[in-house]
Amino acid sequence: MTAVDRISNALGRSSIFADIDFDDETHPWFLSAEERANPDTRIRAWTEGNRCVALVHGDTYFRVLNEHLADAKPDDLVLFTDWRGDPEQVLTDRGPTVEDALTGAATRGVVVRGLLWRSHAEGLGYTGGKNSALATALEDAGGECVLDQRVLTFGSHHQKLVVMRSASRPDGNVAFVGGIDLARSRRDDAHHHGDALSRPFPPEYGETPAWHDLQLEMRGPAVRDVEDTFRERWEDPAALSRLPWHVVSDVVRRHRREPSELPTALPDPEATGTCSVQLLRTYPRRRPSYPFAQDGERSAARAYAKALGRAERLIYIEDQYLWSVDVARVFARALRRSPRLRMIIVVPRHLDDDSAMTIPPSLLGHAAALDLLRDAGADRVLVLDVENDDSVPVYVHSKVCIVDDVWAAVGSDNFNRRSWTHDSELTAAVVDEERDAREPVDPGGLGDGARVFARDLRLELLAEHLSRGSGADADVADLLDPDDCFDAVAEQVSELDAWHDGGRDGDRPRGRLRMHAIEVPPLWKQRVFSLLYRLVVDPDGRPLRLRLTRRF
Repeated sequence: MTAVDRISNALGRSSIFADIDFDDETHPWFLSAEERANPDTRIRAWTEGNRCVALVHGDTYFRVLNEHLADAKPDDLVLFTDWRGDPEQVLTDRGPTVEDALTGAATRGVVVRGLLWRSHAEGLGYTGGKNSALATALEDAGGECVLDQRVLTFGSHHQKLVVMRSASRPDGNVAFVGGIDLARSRRDDAHHHGDALSRPFPPEYGETPAWHDLQLEMRGPAVRDVEDTFRERWEDPAALSRLPWHVVSDVVRRHRREPSELPTALPDPEATGTCSVQLLRTYPRRRPSYPFAQDGERSAARAYAKALGRAERLIYIEDQYLWSVDVARVFARALRRSPRLRMIIVVPRHLDDDSAMTIPPSLLGHAAALDLLRDAGADRVLVLDVENDDSVPVYVHSKVCIVDDVWAAVGSDNFNRRSWTHDSELTAAVVDEERDAREPVDPGGLGDGARVFARDLRLELLAEHLSRGSGADADVADLLDPDDCFDAVAEQVSELDAWHDGGRDGDRPRGRLRMHAIEVPPLWKQRVFSLLYRLVVDPDGRPLRLRLTRRF
């Protein structure tokens, strides 16, 4: 029995991602409304005519967000959700803080409404106190922010969105979706020296941990779908929390127990670009059920299955938690189906905590997932991590997938079972209708052509990781073709690894990508921690019938 077999058995083979029959006649890359398998939602299958801009790094996103918040006028609407909200986090070098930006808008008459995950106590390594403080400050300023614990046991609200609507200013209609919380440590830039407002982190990352992340800015009709995602959660009639100590805490801290009524929604913003956008979500099956997802929603998982079913040449991934066998099997199936297909995967070098309870099961899932991919693709798979120019590891928090330079997904969901079934998540899948004229014009060979947004995003991310420059001056000619790209990345990784292995003698080779070392836990740990992994670290939020039939 191989190592991957032993680990997969320890994690349980009963929850394999089963094949899904998709209808390619509706859209070759997007899910139809029926394929979403959630008739309760008000959001549309997808929208066209959107303008999408990738905001790489927290510093970029926070600066753009601050500009929009500063421009917001009375009666404009600002809606946001977050897993973590730190009031003291600054949006630019000179401020304001997250608290000041949101409360300032509310004080000016902007309608500000927020949904923060209630979170756990700071003593457990979470930010319940910070989320509570931000909610209180916003309420005192005339806004409204509720602490939302309408989740499964061991679950969280992980969506990270901001949407702004204006009846008087067309440019005031914008939405942001991705992996960046309004929190400490996130405001890093391309130099990756970290955020001065850091958070406790493993010592390998240094005093100010470098942080790589991404948020998507959208204009056009998709903004309304992001808004409706917020409205669906806001209008959920279930109690924000049914735990008695939460009720007492809310009374003491004057937290709102019932959200107020939102203003009437504005019509769709006008079409303004060439991108089609599909919002993908995860909600578990909950009791009482979500009115907008009575059987849960797993459109993120289903969309990846459909997109990967068309993958022929190159899948590029950045992810914080690629540690689930269930998810890895979806990608492994694509590798086995297409012998030309290659994968470049960028993950963190180290986990983001040092808990004696969570590290072993996390490493167990991570090793199993990556071993499964390498078993399926062998030398067609590169699993890498990132360091800055000072050779200090960079924490990869982004959640990105690009398939054959056509379909690109940016969001909050990680590639694990928790994100695909158990927590609330939101991802935007983008297919640009504008084709890229650079060779190869059709890398997948299926007639889809390369699309501008997906290809530009892949090249921007790789150009930074390989120290190839930025913008129009970036040296990316050998990264256009999927095979050439894979070989060029492998060559630079090999050179940097050799420099490290040789004692760092001589000039440091250009680039920041290193081969990722997988730590396989010993067999006794696989057995001891497999149950903890399945129940706590990477739980399953699907209805029992789907678990038994191995479907999402």
